[in-house]
Amino acid sequence: MMRWLKLLAPRCLLSVAVFFVLALPLQAKELKIGVILAETGPASLLGGPGVRSLQMLSEEMNAKGGIQGNPIKLVIRDSGGSPEKAISFAKQLIEEEQVFAIIGPSTSGETLKIKDICEKSGTILISCASAELIVNPVARYVFKTAPNDSLAARQIYQTMQRKGITKVAVLAGNDGFGNAGKAQLTKLAPEYGIEILATEVYDKDAKDLSAVVAKIKAIEGLQAVVNWSIVPAQSILAKNIRQAGWGIPLYQSHGFANVKYVEVAGEAAEGIIFPASRLIVAESLPDGPQKEFLLKYKQGYETRFKEDISTFGGHSYDALMILDKAIAKAGLDKEKVRDAIENLTGYFGTAGEFNFSLQDHCGLRQDAFTMITVKNGRFVPYQGQ
Repeated sequence: MMRWLKLLAPRCLLSVAVFFVLALPLQAKELKIGVILAETGPASLLGGPGVRSLQMLSEEMNAKGGIQGNPIKLVIRDSGGSPEKAISFAKQLIEEEQVFAIIGPSTSGETLKIKDICEKSGTILISCASAELIVNPVARYVFKTAPNDSLAARQIYQTMQRKGITKVAVLAGNDGFGNAGKAQLTKLAPEYGIEILATEVYDKDAKDLSAVVAKIKAIEGLQAVVNWSIVPAQSILAKNIRQAGWGIPLYQSHGFANVKYVEVAGEAAEGIIFPASRLIVAESLPDGPQKEFLLKYKQGYETRFKEDISTFGGHSYDALMILDKAIAKAGLDKEKVRDAIENLTGYFGTAGEFNFSLQDHCGLRQDAFTMITVKNGRFVPYQGQ
């Protein structure tokens, strides 16, 4: 009898141990999400709000159990707007950190540099930049949440068309965003009966553009100026134009959608016209679910960070929300999550209604944009369209 008890004891202990292991809840898996955004440098007015929005949203999600019970860990890298740093960080996040996905970068130039890195490694990239080249041609693992620059160019030209403007000058910063935007403006101008009388490209780090302003001011018949950049120089340009005593209409790209650019330009920003998402004029929208969603994000952000919302923070917010929805549907299988993003339709984010597809990895239409102007130092809907 004693011999049998000795033989059975280890087996009983093993059974008890197995029972307790199975009875314990499964350990939640930490969901590492890489973030490459420009918190510092010339693109900090894009990347800074993006990082802060992600921190706010991830904390809210983690307080509710994370994504599908998995706590979110943001692995943030500040690129400073440098394509070279973005390349290094992308490789580090993929190879060393083994992140599930990457959100960012802030700028088109950075995104275009890491697009192939993410594609070849099978890492989901949800960019916060706008160049159509990011998603055209479509790459299997690359998506974005900022509307295409071609849609912004069309919005500007349609507004000009209604106002009878046909002769313009196009200015752009010499970075990825500026070059891509200039190409879209040039390509689309004939379709809207617009004649570009002059094209000028300036250094993205320029501190004075008065010489460029003097050059284009001398052009006879010019009816408007379109500037395409995301750097502080867009505020300097506005100042230089008004300092020259020139009252010509100034149209900016959607890269102007942070009120801090207005603060830098001061009175010279009054009357600037540009396309942007309805997020920055959410209070003016008709009552309904879209307004409630935008105001919830806007009020939460502004209360916490004591600064005005911008569309750029919205792009990263949308990116994490899209990941959340895809993982909720597909679990933590990267391929299935990629498929879920590509098939996500009818989702209203801060930038508008997303309808992704096999052919469209941006998912936004032209109605994602509305025209905005500056009045008394604030953004308001443009009524002259």
